[in-house]
Amino acid sequence: MDQEFAGKVAIVTGGSGGIGRAIVERFVEQGATVVIADVDAERGEELATSLGGPAAFRRTDVADPDDVQALVDFAVDRCGGLHVMVNNAGVSSSFRRLLDNDLRDAQRVMGVNLFGVMYGCRSAALHMAGHGGGSIVNTTSMGALTGGSSPIVYRTSKAAVIQFNRSAACDLAEYGIRVNCVAPGHISTGITNYDLEPVIRLSQPLQRQGTGADVADAVLFLAGDRSAQITGVVLPVDGGTTAGPSFAQTQLLLAQARGEGGGDAG
Repeated sequence: MDQEFAGKVAIVTGGSGGIGRAIVERFVEQGATVVIADVDAERGEELATSLGGPAAFRRTDVADPDDVQALVDFAVDRCGGLHVMVNNAGVSSSFRRLLDNDLRDAQRVMGVNLFGVMYGCRSAALHMAGHGGGSIVNTTSMGALTGGSSPIVYRTSKAAVIQFNRSAACDLAEYGIRVNCVAPGHISTGITNYDLEPVIRLSQPLQRQGTGADVADAVLFLAGDRSAQITGVVLPVDGGTTAGPSFAQTQLLLAQARGEGGGDAG
């Protein structure tokens, strides 16, 4: 297979595990030099070492704008440039209902999930604008595209990422910088704290369990030349969940509403 990103430099925040790790590994497979950014130094260093020369680790708290700028400077100084910025770092929030939720985690969740994306976009764009443009890919969530209560702070942070993504795409287009989002859904990660199987069975049309590699493939598409005419979009990677339930799932819901008992929606 051709190495689509040969000679390119990418940063992946939250890159030491889960979806971020899959993105890092896919970029390296496709010839990129990758800077892994994460607060987990042990896992990040381990991953960089396992990948060898094409990868480097930089401990980064994306909620700190100075840390993010230092990350971009590190990538440019060590690797010779920056072509792709993947703002993937994220944390979950309390699943408590609003009346029982003191919102004490709101600042940290917003700091990582929203402001981390904003800082990453700006710092990357400051370099890209004077060096021929580039591609920025932000990770939002299926939970930002659907209604629902909990986790309320997490959903809110990820919805804000989408609005920022659109605004940044419009603002940076004149510099040849494209800005897009992926919205993963029902992917097993370190912050997934619920049983995926029944949720997929009842709400996801494609009954296949998605993986971090599926999200990574979408990220690389948006980062590369095959999406040269695409900016400002949100690409769900959710097995069709945001499109709506399948025929079988709809029939099951109707049967339950009529009091006819259960059944298999698969």
